[in-house]
Amino acid sequence: MIDISILALKNAVLASVADSRYVFVMVNEFLKKSGKAPLFNVQLVGLSGEVKLNDGLFSMHPDAIISEIKKTDLIIIPAISGDIFTATNTNINYVNWINEQYKNGAEVASLCTGAFLLAFSGLLKGRQCTTHWLYANEFRHHYSSVTLVDENAITDQNGLYSSGGNNAWWSLLLHLVEKYAGREIAIYTAKYFVVDLDRSTQSPFIIFNGLKDHQDEVIVRSQEFIEQDYQEKLMVDEIACRFGLTRRTFERRFKKGTRNTVAEYIQRVKMEAAKKQLEIGKKPIMEVMLDVGYADVQTFRDVFKRITGMTPVEYKNKYNKQAGIP
Repeated sequence: MIDISILALKNAVLASVADSRYVFVMVNEFLKKSGKAPLFNVQLVGLSGEVKLNDGLFSMHPDAIISEIKKTDLIIIPAISGDIFTATNTNINYVNWINEQYKNGAEVASLCTGAFLLAFSGLLKGRQCTTHWLYANEFRHHYSSVTLVDENAITDQNGLYSSGGNNAWWSLLLHLVEKYAGREIAIYTAKYFVVDLDRSTQSPFIIFNGLKDHQDEVIVRSQEFIEQDYQEKLMVDEIACRFGLTRRTFERRFKKGTRNTVAEYIQRVKMEAAKKQLEIGKKPIMEVMLDVGYADVQTFRDVFKRITGMTPVEYKNKYNKQAGIP
């Protein structure tokens, strides 16, 4: 029997708790119907006998207190809501227990913004992680020792798992079902819940917003310049010169402040502008390409697909209801 401990966090997103429990309980039912023994012992574990959510509108009643759980196999950290760092600090009393269980062989999965608590534990240092794209800047700023791959729907490294924004946690839950119960049960579970089994990216959903919370005012001004003049062919040397810096110094300070290289930042700003035009406008893709400062169709297509996970045509067909002219 695999012991699963879902944390009854304060400020938890209730749906992430309920979905996690429901998935593994239903997998047990699927296994029983196929003549096999149930595989999971699912418990909601907390620091107290009751946890109130949403100003008391909902409450959770854990099956056990964490001090009673001496050994578990999988810890699920649900998504947290409200101010991320307040919510993380409110739940820091879980951290020592999570670390101890991981040291004793447990695996740990964070859902969406639950990644902030996992990162706070120190277990992610030097490893990859994903979270909701909206909080990517805050995550990179506060946990620079973690490699954030916010374009990914899930990550899986050394018994540590994470999922992207909101419903991306379904991708991780199914990934865990497949790992523990096998592909056949995972496919059946995906069909039962009517969700995609192998979604690997959240790139199409990301809205890029450059990190500006750093203290380097020159770099902030250079970011604003790029964002205002994205239609032009922007050259790193020229931008550095404009702000009185050598290219080497400019690139070093830019990467330190924004967690992006200058070239990456320019591309992301241009692609964000292209996405908006494809979503709401009627312009042909060729015109959109020219509007954001690209002259080569293949280059534009390659950069767009690398950042969004889709070609410009696919993106327009999916997100623009009026799309008709490729």
